[in-house]
Amino acid sequence: MTIQSRPARLLCRLVPLAILLAATNLYADSPISVSLTGAAEVPPVTTAATGMVNISVMPNRTVSGSIDTRGMVPTMAHIHEGAVGKNGPPIITLIKKDENVFTVPADARFSEAQYTSYLAGNMYVNVHSQAYPNGEIRAQLPGKPIRIAN
Repeated sequence: MTIQSRPARLLCRLVPLAILLAATNLYADSPISVSLTGAAEVPPVTTAATGMVNISVMPNRTVSGSIDTRGMVPTMAHIHEGAVGKNGPPIITLIKKDENVFTVPADARFSEAQYTSYLAGNMYVNVHSQAYPNGEIRAQLPGKPIRIAN
C-alpha cells in the first residue's frame, strides 16, 4: 500500500458518513415561530395581548418548544387539534415556567393521527386568561406539506 492511497481510503470512508449526517439534518423539521393574536381566536378576541410560539415537531412525532406572552396574565396554554377558524380539543397542556412563559412538557408526543393532522395544518396553540377562559390569543401551526410520491 502506498502512502498516497491512505488519504484516498480515508476520504472514501468519510464521504458516505458526511452524506448520511447531511441527510439526517434535512429530515429533521425546523423550529416554527408564529405570532399569537386575539384576532386568530375563534371567535376573535379584542385584546392588546400578543405572544410568540417557538415549536418543533419532529418526524418521530416528538414536540418541544415554548410560548412567550405579553400584555396579559396567562393562566394556561395548550396545543389543540383544529383547523383554521375551528375550535378543537386540547392535545398537549403546556407547563407555566414563569409569569409569561410556557413550555411543552419534555415527554410530549403526537399520536400518528395527531401528527397527520399537524402536517395538514390542523393544530393550533392558544393561551387562556381569567378574562378569556376559552383563549385570549391563538396561533395556527402551519404544519408541513405532505409529499405524495408519483
